[in-house]
Amino acid sequence: MAKRRAGGSESAVAASSSAASPINNLDDGCLMHIFSFLSPIPDRYNTALVCHRWCYLACHPRLWLRVEKPMKNIAEPGVFINLEAAISAARPGDTILIAAGGDHVASNIQIQKPLCIMGGGEIPDDTILTCSRGSDSALEFLSTCKVANLTIRAELGCCLLHRSGKLTIEGCILQCEENPLDHLSFPIVSTASGCSAFAPSVKGHGDSVTVARTRIEGGAKAVRTSGNLVLQHVRAIYSRTSIFFWFEVGEQQVSAKA
Repeated sequence: MAKRRAGGSESAVAASSSAASPINNLDDGCLMHIFSFLSPIPDRYNTALVCHRWCYLACHPRLWLRVEKPMKNIAEPGVFINLEAAISAARPGDTILIAAGGDHVASNIQIQKPLCIMGGGEIPDDTILTCSRGSDSALEFLSTCKVANLTIRAELGCCLLHRSGKLTIEGCILQCEENPLDHLSFPIVSTASGCSAFAPSVKGHGDSVTVARTRIEGGAKAVRTSGNLVLQHVRAIYSRTSIFFWFEVGEQQVSAKA
């Protein structure tokens, strides 16, 4: 009995010391600003598991927007029923989290502001974007963006169309469905022409595509370029069931002659 009381008192002391932690003395606005520097997954997600207050702040619409089918007929701030609506409402620099489960339709959605679009599942297969037949692409990028932890399927055409900006594709699955016109399908198409307005040595300018730890299936080839960008730094790792790619699409570096 004494041991139980001792254990209970120790738990109470631990809980009170946690509540008295200096970080909990900060107001909500300050805490939310701190959380904004965390990566959405897994850091900000894990932060939401600490307590009710941190869960509310870490999931606040100011930090990210969510795409999911509403369980009730009640509008929830920061939650949208489709990706196009979320992109339209997003501000530059926002993160959009697409809920796992089911297929989300994405056809010719144009993105003209810096955004991060992520799947909410544990693996890319949990969150699927489907580009219907007759569409040029699922997503069209005209700004610096990141796509992560998503499966993107295209029946005909391409999964991702890169027009300009720096596009990062990380931990995704890009699939072109098999069909008689498979030679017209490409997981990634880039029409960017590079950046001639800035010197090549100026860091942070120019157009490029960076692919990391991404599975590519189907299509005539992984990427097609029609501008001045070229495929480079290709690396592949073969597993039992698939191939994972790392590569870049950027301006070709011309070595200076002696």
